[in-house]
Amino acid sequence: MSHDISHPYDFAQGDTPLLISMPHVGTELPQAVREGLIPEALDLRDTDWHLPRLYDFARDMGASLLAARYSRFAIDLNRSSDDKPLYQTATTGLYPDVLFEGTPLFQPGKAPDSTARRAYLEHIWQPYHDRIASELARLKAKFGYAVLFDAHSIKGEIPRLFEGLLPDFNIGTNSGASCPESLSTELAAICDTGNYRHVVNGRFKGGHITRHYGQPDQSICAVQLELAQRTYMREAAPFDYLPEKADQVRAVLKRFVEHLLDFRP
Repeated sequence: MSHDISHPYDFAQGDTPLLISMPHVGTELPQAVREGLIPEALDLRDTDWHLPRLYDFARDMGASLLAARYSRFAIDLNRSSDDKPLYQTATTGLYPDVLFEGTPLFQPGKAPDSTARRAYLEHIWQPYHDRIASELARLKAKFGYAVLFDAHSIKGEIPRLFEGLLPDFNIGTNSGASCPESLSTELAAICDTGNYRHVVNGRFKGGHITRHYGQPDQSICAVQLELAQRTYMREAAPFDYLPEKADQVRAVLKRFVEHLLDFRP
């Protein structure tokens, strides 16, 4: 395929109304991206590490699972194709040019050119969104409604993006537009365990996927969860998965997913 891109995502179809999307777990790099990155970026530090492992229980619960294979350093699947900014504060775009911390992502003059980026849009971004759209349509046709859960994680302290320490659970519903308020309230209650902090529509209100596909009036509800990585892994390279910590947060995540499965709009 053009620009050494193939198999842009992994997908497993379930038998419930729930689709779980993981757009930032990919670690594969097109050649032009790999050759242009600054050395510090080669550890892919802005990846949503280990989420397929963290949520591996969801497959047995009947959810459909969609996971990106290519790194967000090539193209960000949670941004709109017109690259309209998500936030007025600091953020990253459809084609990231800086790390979360603000350091330039590419060596001078070595960012992928417009031809390469068009290929990433056509062969990475578009197939992922085509799969979301087709699966939500299938689920709605079968069950009368569909629920989209966009799963993310992030380092808990990034001064460029947000002040202080990020709460453990950051639920985003496009300020209430992507699902009924009752659902976000119930999900927040699940996260209120005493061991973790949570917020609804705080710094992270949901990215393009949540905002675009969450249409409650069309019987499709969407929720994003930005999970602080300290809850299940080491936030510095080599970004180890920490099973004991992960098992604790997985107990909460299982209840979170169970509630999404039980939800009826």
